[in-house]
Amino acid sequence: MSEHENSSAGPRLVSNRTMDIVVALVLLAVAAVVIVDSLRLGAGWRPIEGPAAGYFPFYIGLLLTISSVVTLVRAFLDRAGGEKTFVTKPAFRLVLAVLVPLVVYIVVLGFIGIYVASAIYIALFMWYFGKYPILRGATIGVAVSVALFLMFEVWFLVPLPKGPFEEFLGY
Repeated sequence: MSEHENSSAGPRLVSNRTMDIVVALVLLAVAAVVIVDSLRLGAGWRPIEGPAAGYFPFYIGLLLTISSVVTLVRAFLDRAGGEKTFVTKPAFRLVLAVLVPLVVYIVVLGFIGIYVASAIYIALFMWYFGKYPILRGATIGVAVSVALFLMFEVWFLVPLPKGPFEEFLGY
């Protein structure tokens, strides 16, 4: 898609260069946390025992640091990236249309449990985004939640967050 086509989709919200810089800085912060914690755990090689608990995470953090610094330097040197659109306002609204319900789902999950929250989430997504009848979305949402319940709670014996409905059923 050319820049002209991209700009016709709506006003630019942020550039590629800005996002490259932001992501590189966030990943540098994550890498710093990984490296510091790895050093706290011990990042060396112990005779007879082998690698300490922080050995592999330390090197992952080091690789993340190097790649983030390379990305940051390239972003600062890439003046053309400042002209390229990363996201427009209309496109960002679409992202928020998915992100906001996801955040609500995660918050609600702690109160009503993963299975009921998932059934509601699937049903509403099918209805709103897929334009399916709400009954079909609810049926599929409940079916998926029942299948996940059987798989995790009954067959694998892996407890997942439950709410009042599951407690009412005795789980």
